[in-house]
Amino acid sequence: MPTAIKTHRGSGPDDNAPHILVVDDDSRIRDLLARYLHDHGFRVTTADDAESARATMRSLAFDLLILDVMMPKESGIDFAKALRKDSQVPILMLTARAEPEQRIEGLETGVDDYLAKPFDPRELLLRVGNVLRRGTTAPATGEIRMGDFIFHVSRGDLQRDGESIRLTERERELLRYFAQRPGTPVSRHELAKGADSGGERAVDVQINRLRRKIENDPANPVYLQTVRGKGYILYSE
Repeated sequence: MPTAIKTHRGSGPDDNAPHILVVDDDSRIRDLLARYLHDHGFRVTTADDAESARATMRSLAFDLLILDVMMPKESGIDFAKALRKDSQVPILMLTARAEPEQRIEGLETGVDDYLAKPFDPRELLLRVGNVLRRGTTAPATGEIRMGDFIFHVSRGDLQRDGESIRLTERERELLRYFAQRPGTPVSRHELAKGADSGGERAVDVQINRLRRKIENDPANPVYLQTVRGKGYILYSE
C-alpha cells in the first residue's frame, strides 16, 4: 500500500498557487523542503517513494515534481522514465554531486532540471521558478523559422503548424542562445557554461533531444548541425 502521502496546508498559499509534489525517502529532507516551499507561497504534497507518488497523482494534479534520484524499490530515474510515457509534468531532480552518469540518464529521460545536494534553499526557489515559467506568454520580440517549426524567442515558445511543442527549460535556453548567433558555430564548452547538469557531455544529450523536436529527421539534421571540432550551429530560414 502507498505510504507517507502528506499535503501541507494552512495559511499562506491560496488555491491557485502552484502545487508541487516532493518525492524523497528521507523524511528530514522531505519535511524541510515542504515547509520551505509552503512558506514561500507554494502548495505542497509529499510522498516517500515512487509508489506513493504515483498513487497521489491519480487524484491530484501537480505543476511540478521535485524528485530524488536515490530511492528504494524504484529510483527517481526509473520513476521519471515511467512518467514520461504519458505525462509531461515538469520534473526537478535532486541528485548528489557524485552522480554525473545519473544526471545524463535523467536528461535522456526528459527531466527538466537538476539540483545537486547539498543546495542553498534560495537556489531551489530560483530553479523552481524557472521551470514553472517555461510557459511564459511575454510578447515576442522576434522569431526564427526552421522549416515547419517556428521558435518565438521572447516567449520561448516552439510551434509547428500552430501547435506548441513542449520544451524543457534547458532546451528553451539553448534555442535562445542559438537564436542570438544564427549561422555561427558555438562550442560545447560555451553551451555548457552555467549548466549544472553534467558539463559538455550533457550538452550532446540535450542537443540530441532538441533535434528530435525541431528536425524532421533527427539522425540527419538540417537546421541544428554539428561542426566538427567546434561544436554546433543553428541554421534558420
